[in-house]
Amino acid sequence: MTKRLQVLFDDDELHEIQRLARRQRVTTAEWVRRSLRAAREAEGGSSTADKLAAIRRATAHSYPTADIEQMLAETAQAQIGDDVP
Repeated sequence: MTKRLQVLFDDDELHEIQRLARRQRVTTAEWVRRSLRAAREAEGGSSTADKLAAIRRATAHSYPTADIEQMLAETAQAQIGDDVP
């Protein structure tokens, strides 16, 4: 099912949108639909399923870890050039 959406533009803005649509050889309505889809995709980010899959992939690996104080001390030692124990 499709729904109608009414969007109001001032004359200058509408003329600019129409000019852009003509340049791409599409109707103004199609240009607006494409623009809204692109904006929605850019805003949407990843789905919950994608995020969970990324976490599952990351937890399948074995990364070195330590107490935060130990990691900070090792990082500080590396920055000043001392050998890390």
